This record gives sequence, structure tokens and C-alpha cells, in this order.
Amino acid sequence: MDEVYRLQAEILKTLSNPRRLEIIHLLAHGPREVTRLAEEMGISQPNVSQHLALMRSAGVVEAERDGREVRYRLSDPEIIVACETMRGVLVRRLTRISIVATRTPGEVVAERASVAAAGSTGPTTQAS
Repeated sequence: MDEVYRLQAEILKTLSNPRRLEIIHLLAHGPREVTRLAEEMGISQPNVSQHLALMRSAGVVEAERDGREVRYRLSDPEIIVACETMRGVLVRRLTRISIVATRTPGEVVAERASVAAAGSTGPTTQAS
């Protein structure tokens, strides 16, 4: 197995937590201290610290000491690009599902009939 796949799976596993994704989106706006992240997220500082420790060990975030505070930032700005790309895919998917969910049964039947009719009237070849 390709080593890059293994590393990618490890990072994606780290990112598979909604709170960690929230941290990434906050850090995309600039470095933050643990206390500030905890306040912005409305969760405890120890909880944020646990998430950051996992993210740091996976190489997603980096820490730098500023006096008594530790400030975290994304290790690579492209991390947010990857997360935003996946978020866009999900938003488009949910939009399609929402549109489908609002159709009436009559509209669904009419669409199926239209697709079936188009399939039966498609181009045909005749043998000579």
C-alpha cells in the first residue's frame, strides 16, 4: 500500500470529528490560543486541548509559545481548502436531496415517464 494513502487516512480519521473541523475553520482565520478557541466554541478548555493534541500529533496544527500562552495555527493553509471542498460537495448533495424531497409524487412519475420515453425514442440503427 502507498504510504501517502496511509498518512491521508490517518489525517482524515483525525478530521472525522465535528469539533475538530470547527477548530480548523476557526484557525483558518488566524492563530488562536486554547482559551479563545474554548470561548468561541462554547466548550471547556481541557476538551479543546485534547482535540488540539490529537490534531498536533497528526500534523494538522502547530503550536507556538507566546509567553504563558500557546497559540495554535494550521500547519498548512491548504488544509482548509480540502475541508471547504468537501463541505461544498456536501452542501450541493443536501441541496439536491432537499429539491428531490419537495417534489410531488405526480412530478416524480412524470419525470420517470419522460426518461423512459426518451430512452425508447433514442437513435436506432437499421441493418442494410
